[in-house]
Order: sequence, then structure tokens, then C-alpha cells
Amino acid sequence: LFSKRTLPNGYGIGIDERIVEYPWIFSNLNIKDNTKILDAGSTFNFSFIINKIYKNAQLYIYTYYPEHNNYASKRISYIYGDLRDVPFKDNYFDTIICQSTIEHINMDNSIYGYTNSNNNDNTKPDYEYLKVIDELLRILSYKGLLLLTFPYGKFENHGFFQQFNQQMVSLLIDKLTKKGIFEIVFFKYTKNGWQFSTEEECKEAFSYNPHTGIGKDDDGAAHSRAICCIKFTKNLY
Repeated sequence: LFSKRTLPNGYGIGIDERIVEYPWIFSNLNIKDNTKILDAGSTFNFSFIINKIYKNAQLYIYTYYPEHNNYASKRISYIYGDLRDVPFKDNYFDTIICQSTIEHINMDNSIYGYTNSNNNDNTKPDYEYLKVIDELLRILSYKGLLLLTFPYGKFENHGFFQQFNQQMVSLLIDKLTKKGIFEIVFFKYTKNGWQFSTEEECKEAFSYNPHTGIGKDDDGAAHSRAICCIKFTKNLY
């Protein structure tokens, strides 16, 4: 379905954006033995993913704070720190997955058990996420694959995450175009569930914050109503 860019009517009604993010990412992965993979943000730190998807790969999970799930016994490497300054050498990873993570950079992450925010103005976009893009491009190998997702629509600051708008995405794209080629896919949520969409159709989307109730509507949305997914291949060192 995802490779054909078509979803059935009613797909994922009442389910958050993970219902499109995970399948989109899986449909774009081509994992070979000893592939070096970075999970930048620890969204794949689950046994069913590690056992099925990464059993032949070298998986590194980079996140800011330790989590309950830990599969070090399966030779998964856990590294803790800030994605704006990662301790890997240039061109190290064959594949990098950064799923719904950059929208949390420099935001109030106290709901996750820690705080690393310096953002004091919630009326304007915070551009610290661009430092993460610089780092991911630096550590991605030549011909390497980066899969990146984040919420899209009108700019919104929900405290623990910000929703990207066209201008924020344009700045991100400017960095990608200097290092390789990419394609962008958009998904939008309506009362009929999730569907493939366009940037234009998604640009006025607003998110539902389940912690505050802001953005709640009668469509059953569980969180974001539009998602931007970028597949990038690096062709310049």
C-alpha cells in the first residue's frame, strides 16, 4: 500500500501518526547484513522491531535519556546525548532514521522526564533543529539513506513539540539539496482516516495536544493531522 501510495478509506481512524510513519519507513528500508543503522531519537526501541527488522544489522540507538526498554543483550548500542552534537565520525552510518524527533529539539521535554529547553518564546519557530540536520548529514555515509518525519501544517508551539510550517521545511530542504537528492511525501488525517496528501493540502493542518486538549475536534484525531516524510540519499561528501 505504501509503496503504491494508496491507502484504503478509513485507514487509521482515531490512531496517531505512527500508523503512517512506521509503514512508510519500513517500505523504504533495505537492510543488509552489517548495515550500520542509527535510530536518532529512539522510536524503534521495541523488541518486535529489533527482533524482526534489525536482527542482521548493527543498530545504534541515540537518545537524550535512558528508557525502560533496553536490549543491550542483543548487541544494540545505546548512546545518550544531544542530537545537535553527536559523537560519531563523519560518514559513519549507512542508514539513519529520525522519526518524529526534530520537533522536540530545544523544547520542554519535562513530560519525558528531563528538561533541556532554552526556548523562551513560543510565538516563533525555534531553529535549533537545523543543527540536528547538519549533524545527521555529517555522519551519514556516501550513498547513505536518511528517513525523516515530523508534524506539518500551521506553525504551532505545544511546549514539548513544535509543528513545522512551510518556511521551516524550506530551511531544512536547503541543507539537503547541498548534499544529495530527496523526495517528500505528505500524509493528512481527516474523519476518514489517513491518506497520502500534498503540501498544499496540509499547510493549514493543526495538531491535537492530548495533554492540554488544545486542537481537539470531532474528527477523532489522536495527535498530529499532517505529517511530512522525507527520504534523502547523500551523494556528496
